[in-house]
Amino acid sequence: MRHSRTLLASLAVTAAVLATAAPAHAAAPGYTALGDSYSSGVGTREYYSDSGGCQRSPHAYPVIDAGRLGATLTFAACSGARVTDVQGQLGALNSGTSYVTVSVGGNDAGFADVITQCAKPWPYTCTTEINNANNFIRNTLPARLDGLYAQIKAKAPNARVAVVGYPRLFNGQECNFFARISPGEQSALNGTADLLATTTAGRAAAAGFAFVDSRAAFTGHAVCSSSEWVNGLSNPVSESYHPNRAGQVGYANIVEPVLRGTAAAPAFKDTTPSLTDPAKIKAILDAEAKADARAAGFVAAD
Repeated sequence: MRHSRTLLASLAVTAAVLATAAPAHAAAPGYTALGDSYSSGVGTREYYSDSGGCQRSPHAYPVIDAGRLGATLTFAACSGARVTDVQGQLGALNSGTSYVTVSVGGNDAGFADVITQCAKPWPYTCTTEINNANNFIRNTLPARLDGLYAQIKAKAPNARVAVVGYPRLFNGQECNFFARISPGEQSALNGTADLLATTTAGRAAAAGFAFVDSRAAFTGHAVCSSSEWVNGLSNPVSESYHPNRAGQVGYANIVEPVLRGTAAAPAFKDTTPSLTDPAKIKAILDAEAKADARAAGFVAAD
């Protein structure tokens, strides 16, 4: 009996020592996804039922990359968000946050409204709307981004932050009968995307954040391409001109290595000058409007 008690006591001590010596599992790193519809996953046609108007999708790149990184995701991104809205998404950030992604600026510039105006048929034009958006991006958006990025850095000082940019949406083709966006308008809208990308990249660099330029990855996958990553005019309309599920995977593939710190996003190179000059935009779109007038049987004044 004494021997049995001694043996049991010995086993109990051994078990206690082994339990104490067992390595503790590290907590999963925290990842907070901030931003607008391009981060929430609008365009993928499936959304979490509790996300309401924010339209957060299980197919969005933050969800994909959180799984790849083994991270716990705080999915704060919300459709329609502007910089001031994203400032309200920062509640989960803290010194323990490991990863942050943020996409914002397109709604501040009114990009959706610009595309809506451009999609209207002749005699409507969108010259004024494009030039107004470009002026906003040049003159107002930088300070807004600076303020937001400073807040992110203050709240999550140890996080690796990736500022995620928007792609060019168009390739010069017209394939949406009910959304007539002319080649000239497409070129000007791509120019706005370029201006937004370079402006955002500059402010991200000033804050010490990485910029994920999506334009190279999305080349060949624009609206009307044979392998679209971006929806054209869709039903419901809110799905229009947003990345589809393939586009979100495309985003995930370029964001993940930036968050890991193993690679930068592919550089965008284009030998064609970006169309952002107001006078050139007006001249090109005016010429198209005159051609449309002639085609409709009207004589446009020179």
